[in-house]
Amino acid sequence: MLVHICCAPDALFVMELLRRDYEVEGFFYNPNIHPREEYFLRLQESRKVAKTVGFNLIEGPYWFEITKKFKDEPEKGRRCDVCYAIRLEKTAEKAAKLGFDSFTTVMSLSPWKKAEVMNRIGRMFAHRFQIEFLEGNFKKKDGFKKSIELSRKHGLYRQNYCGCVYSQTIRGKM
Repeated sequence: MLVHICCAPDALFVMELLRRDYEVEGFFYNPNIHPREEYFLRLQESRKVAKTVGFNLIEGPYWFEITKKFKDEPEKGRRCDVCYAIRLEKTAEKAAKLGFDSFTTVMSLSPWKKAEVMNRIGRMFAHRFQIEFLEGNFKKKDGFKKSIELSRKHGLYRQNYCGCVYSQTIRGKM
């Protein structure tokens, strides 16, 4: 299974959980992170998690401004849906190209993310690329709380905004 990874704290919990039942590899693909230094910090932390948990990490490219058209949307609005879709499409495409049986994402661990929307988008790309999608809502059963505890235990950097310049502004980080 190819698992889309947006950040190390989400990946640590979800990858440990998934490894119980699946053979997994990670795909760090979070191209809308701002500023650029934040992107590389999240990538570096994801590399640490890959080494800690013991999985291969594939790294996607960085590019910025993919949601500019939706800059005035509220957090959890259409801008976020577009960002989910971009990341899930690229993950499904990469999984199919590399011969994986399935794909999923760690994003549903976050209380700021809409699992039902991600699952709908994931199913759509699963159909398009003829690959299975594992639906998830990893925040259930205290998943988010457990990820915080694991992050502290492993000394991981935990960001306090989703990543794009617009979520950063909303959270007062600019």
